[in-house]
Amino acid sequence: MNAIIVSALLGVIMMFVSWGTTSSKLQRSIGLFGMLVLIVANLAQLDHWWAIEFDTKGMLVFSQMGLYANTILYVITFIYLWINGDEIGKVGDHSADYYAIFFFILCGVSLLTSFNNLLMLFIGIEILSIPLYILTGADKKNLFSNEASIKYFLMGSFSTGILLLGIAFIYGATGTFTLTAPVINPMTKMPVEHFLMSAGLLLLFVSMNFKVSAAPFHFWTPDVYDGAPTVFTPFMATVVKAAGFIAFIKIFEVQRVALGQGTWMIILPLVIVSTLLVGNVTAVFQRSVKRMLAYSSIAQAGFMLFALYGESVFNKEAILLYIVAYSLATIGVFAVLIKMKDYSIESFNGLAKSNPALAFLTTLFLFSLAGIPLTAGFFAKYYMLNALFTAGAGLWLLITAVVFAAISVYYYFKLIQAMYFAEGEPAIHPIDKPYELKLWIIAIILLVLGVFPALLFNYISI
Repeated sequence: MNAIIVSALLGVIMMFVSWGTTSSKLQRSIGLFGMLVLIVANLAQLDHWWAIEFDTKGMLVFSQMGLYANTILYVITFIYLWINGDEIGKVGDHSADYYAIFFFILCGVSLLTSFNNLLMLFIGIEILSIPLYILTGADKKNLFSNEASIKYFLMGSFSTGILLLGIAFIYGATGTFTLTAPVINPMTKMPVEHFLMSAGLLLLFVSMNFKVSAAPFHFWTPDVYDGAPTVFTPFMATVVKAAGFIAFIKIFEVQRVALGQGTWMIILPLVIVSTLLVGNVTAVFQRSVKRMLAYSSIAQAGFMLFALYGESVFNKEAILLYIVAYSLATIGVFAVLIKMKDYSIESFNGLAKSNPALAFLTTLFLFSLAGIPLTAGFFAKYYMLNALFTAGAGLWLLITAVVFAAISVYYYFKLIQAMYFAEGEPAIHPIDKPYELKLWIIAIILLVLGVFPALLFNYISI
């Protein structure tokens, strides 16, 4: 409860900060301090030394897994704001308003990691989604930003309608919104009233696929990520998507049996393969780095879906490690991309000659996204494949995943080739030393986790 209340209060405070001062640096400093307060408040509840007590009537359950996921997502958000604070200040005249939006989004994130009631799931998704429509259309003078905001709003509203219909079906089958395991008939080994329950869960599955941009419900993602202000895109592609996956896993680790083993083992591999196919193959043909990363995020969602196969601690460790590795690498790549004068692959030509340190950092981030050894991305993919194997998935799905991972290496290496082997002058704005130091810190974290991935879990038993 700490994180939900504190994040909401910080959002309100940042709205008053916007009214009280016009200094973007001061607004940024207050926003970062607020993030530290939020992290400490969540850790206080995680470590059981201080918690705001509130009777939620069982609608919210604060598990160690949910609280630890909160901590990870808050730290990632802090790193994101710490690196991109200056760029956020350039989007509009009142950057504190954007920090307020971030805190309200994190309030929705907190609900999605702790809900135990389908109504709280709906409220959490709406608190998360509505501010994102504002962020997407923040560049009011850019028609692409306006178009992306409208598309995001329409697609988000449509998927929310599907979610509500699914919740209604589940309520019709069980008579409750509480997230409890279905009653099993001992004679048939099937859930009681399984038809309505299965139909409702299928609708929830479709809606959550919309939220995490899994195929074939991904079609809004490239246009929205491409049209949104570049500084906001990495937050949408990392923290927001990760929160959606935590909620996704929370629903189906309890309700998977209600779909029936046959149905579940048909639809989940189909979605995974189509997501990997669309994301990786389409990314190969992109000439815009920003759009390529948008399709890459779809492909990464395909790997994250492997966590839905089982219920073991290993699956939870896999998704948390994947969230950290993918998020930090994506934030790093976009931090470099923001400094480019345009987003074409050709704009990176010759970067290794003019700025070898920046080219090395960009390469390291791309290596982690591709899953190259000695980076966190390698163990993230390994943990996911291992989770898939221990859950009893077919060998064909493991081979398919490895093949698509190899395809991803190709389009990431196109950017590396442009930096090291293509002739030309890179179209890049000047980068100061403090900004470059921040990128080095992200790179070091990725390398440390690439060698010692268990460090992420030594703090807590999930």
